[in-house]
Amino acid sequence: MYGVITLIPTVETLALGLRRHARACLALVWLLPLAWASVPAAAQLLQPREVGSGVWMVQGVSALGSPANRNFISNAAFVVTPAGVVVIDALGSPALAEELIRAIGRITPQPIRHVVVTHYHADHVYGLQAFRALGATITAHRGGLAYLHSETAARRLQASREELAPWIDDQTRLVPADRWIAGPMRFALGGVDFLLQPLGPAHTPEDLVVFLPQTRVLFAGDIVFRGRIPFVGQADSGRWIEALDRLIEFDARLIVPGHGPASATAQSDLKLTRDYLQHLRQTMAEAARMLEPFDEAYAKADWSRFEHLPLFKAANRINAYNTYLLMEQGAK
Repeated sequence: MYGVITLIPTVETLALGLRRHARACLALVWLLPLAWASVPAAAQLLQPREVGSGVWMVQGVSALGSPANRNFISNAAFVVTPAGVVVIDALGSPALAEELIRAIGRITPQPIRHVVVTHYHADHVYGLQAFRALGATITAHRGGLAYLHSETAARRLQASREELAPWIDDQTRLVPADRWIAGPMRFALGGVDFLLQPLGPAHTPEDLVVFLPQTRVLFAGDIVFRGRIPFVGQADSGRWIEALDRLIEFDARLIVPGHGPASATAQSDLKLTRDYLQHLRQTMAEAARMLEPFDEAYAKADWSRFEHLPLFKAANRINAYNTYLLMEQGAK
């Protein structure tokens, strides 16, 4: 027996629309991660590091996905218990996931029982098929269903097969969860308690975090980007800020983010992501209210607190533009 699972149903939904320029903006957001693939980054070996008792992570590079780095640009984590292993996120290619599986096997003989998906972005889920082949139970928030079956996901996968070959190829496929949840879920495995808490819509509609209450370890997915500029895309940044405020209330001792190193200074790192999003909204809201053209508003904005962070040049302008459109819609 591997644990008792309790489901607590809630429903969280998102309705987000943009006014003029929206169609062009959506196309740009879809293409952006692939355009980023031209940014060079050295390949990095996947080396698990123990960041807490029985808690391990592998850290992707702070770069943009490319064949050179094998799309290893996100983190994955796993928790080793006496009754099996729970993996959080599946990395950005089947080859990376297979490498992670081998690395786990060198650390423990325990089988991989569960995989929890924090959200259905490519750099976190293209490795799922390797875990499906093992028979692990995959759990995700049901908000990911809409993306999984969308034309956008299919087009993104096809483009990735071209831009990220050979790591993404014709054998790479989108894998649905075995268990779709709509609200908090608790389970125990080998004496370790797990809380799966939906926090979307924030970075995505299906954001899901994993909390270990006994040790106060929080796996935050892409709600927290540590040490780099987040990719905002079409996210509801207002709800994202609310989600960060909720994470602050968890009083985590250690945070494993979706990108960047683990954090023992959880509160300050949560607040940095929150402050960046708030700065985007405040700056672009004022410009939209004053009917100021975006280029002028962006040029005069003060980015000094954030411009030293990795990927600022690659991500900040499109983050600001999407936020400007969102604020413009709200100003109607």
